[in-house]
Amino acid sequence: MTRRPSGVSTARHALIATDLGELTVVVADDDGEDEALVGLYFPGHWTLPDPVSFGPREDTLPLAEATRRQLQEYLAGKRRDFDLPVRLRGGELAQRVWAVLQEVGYGERTTYGEIARQLGAAAQPVGRAVGANPVSIIVPCHRVVGSDGSLTGYAGGLERKRALLDLEEPPAADRGALF
Repeated sequence: MTRRPSGVSTARHALIATDLGELTVVVADDDGEDEALVGLYFPGHWTLPDPVSFGPREDTLPLAEATRRQLQEYLAGKRRDFDLPVRLRGGELAQRVWAVLQEVGYGERTTYGEIARQLGAAAQPVGRAVGANPVSIIVPCHRVVGSDGSLTGYAGGLERKRALLDLEEPPAADRGALF
């Protein structure tokens, strides 16, 4: 096996069909590390990186197929957690924010302010880091809402955020409601 120079990434991407639209799955193996999911983007994604960074399109990528299958299970209500190798690329604050996002459980919500307080950071940079999450759904940035519980920005659009939150909403009986 020929080793690539340090800092070199081999990225490839695939398009997968989901109930939320056709998603772009970006897979890479950095510096000879195992292949990992480095991007999952909606059509019209707000913070879409330059598609050149996605590498060539290869719709037969095993990790893209695993991502498609797990997303399908999640969207059908049959999966709550993902079991995919993920490698998040970003600065120190972004990494800290994304680590917090990964701790927000299925059906739970948090706010930008709560994350900022937890990290000792200002809410605006936290909001930018949440919005720059490169692996939507898998790293559940849709679970972050405004301080009053309102839906706020989502790189995939508010209608998708609402759909994801509705999917995770526990049944009325489980949350002590009559309906």
